[in-house]
Amino acid sequence: MERKHFALKKLMEAVEKELLHKPNKKTLDRLSMLAGFQSWETFQEALHGDADARTNYRE
Repeated sequence: MERKHFALKKLMEAVEKELLHKPNKKTLDRLSMLAGFQSWETFQEALHGDADARTNYRE
């Protein structure tokens, strides 16, 4: 029983570590593109500022 408890504890630690893992910039840029933005930075500017996705498509 003690071995199962230890194995379960290790599994939970691995899951928590992965959940807390921050995605890299390339992944964040790709997710931002799905939302209509050119990069993670432009998405953040729109999220926390006055800009929106239309600023990426000005001519």
